[in-house]
Amino acid sequence: MKEEIIIAGFGGQGVMSMGRLLAYSGMKEGYEVSWMPSYGPEMRGGTANCTVMISDKKIPSPLSSKPDTVIAMNYPSLKKFAPMVKSEGTVFLNSSLIDADVGRDDVEVVKKAVNDIANELGNSKVANMVMAGAYVDYKKIMKIVVLKESLKDVFPERRHNLIPLNEKAIDKGIS
Repeated sequence: MKEEIIIAGFGGQGVMSMGRLLAYSGMKEGYEVSWMPSYGPEMRGGTANCTVMISDKKIPSPLSSKPDTVIAMNYPSLKKFAPMVKSEGTVFLNSSLIDADVGRDDVEVVKKAVNDIANELGNSKVANMVMAGAYVDYKKIMKIVVLKESLKDVFPERRHNLIPLNEKAIDKGIS
């Protein structure tokens, strides 16, 4: 098993945190993992993406030109990365901000209104965790419980008070 994921969005959408959480959870599940961030010229509001690899074998390179999955948190990310997905791959899109088709019929498309769901929870910043829950539930590569347990390892201790909200967001991504 090898899963190559590109997660992309604007800076401030939690793209890097989602990638780190998926990589750390994969590691806890016993997989080989890599996480490689890529930032645009600005931090908050600029473009951001990361590549995550989860595999049961050694990972020869952290780069991916043909990912299995793209998680697009905004339209520019969908436009840039959806064409790269392997045929028979999966595109997850944030339907709260993306009102467009992927433009391909050889990939599976999973739409989740993650910003709307996060706003219902009272904090728009947990949209990334809603998407992480949706991804893990759909792909079945790791257990949701491991994803939630990994929050305490990925979040700095000063942010542990936010773990219950993020766990709720993960659960909302499943339903």
